[in-house]
Amino acid sequence: MLALLHTSPAHVPVFEALRDEDHPGLELRHFVDEELLARARRESPEAVADEVRAVLDKAVGEGARAVVCTCSTIGAVADAADVPIPVLRSDRPMAAAAVALGPRIAVLASVESTFGPTTSLIEEEARRAGRPVEVRTRLVEGAWDRFAAGDGEGCARLVADAADAITGADAIVLAQGSLAPAERLTTTTIPVLSSPRRGLAAGARVVSGE
Repeated sequence: MLALLHTSPAHVPVFEALRDEDHPGLELRHFVDEELLARARRESPEAVADEVRAVLDKAVGEGARAVVCTCSTIGAVADAADVPIPVLRSDRPMAAAAVALGPRIAVLASVESTFGPTTSLIEEEARRAGRPVEVRTRLVEGAWDRFAAGDGEGCARLVADAADAITGADAIVLAQGSLAPAERLTTTTIPVLSSPRRGLAAGARVVSGE
């Protein structure tokens, strides 16, 4: 069984659909705690370390063979937790793919708390690959409010417009899984990368022993 740690219930159907498309038969168990992101935004990601560890311990107790954290803001906290099963960040494969495309990486997010963890992750993957990297960030104003209000399409449109306005980049990273729907709306020739499909695939590989 693969456990997924979410900070919004909106991610559950997204990952269920991706499982059905790409990994039929894979058992998923979803752990959703919206307060983790709310508190991380108010204070810091590190402020929720104990709560994240408690969720991971619960996943272990329920038989998970691995956990994928789908929230980029608390990804590093989950990654650092000492638990007896693999904990993966859903955005790590995306970061590695972005680094492979070139050194100039633009990061879009709907909340500022995501920029620090995402930038650090991209820089980490660049060091691992032995490649230079220059990360620039842009907050998509209004996108989070639309997502929080249940207007996923409106959020996606704002993010897609922001992506289409970017120039001078080798890759555009949609820092949060909630922004993934914007990928299909963009018209830019710059590669636009999102995390859910890549992150689930990484978790599936671990569970299957690949």
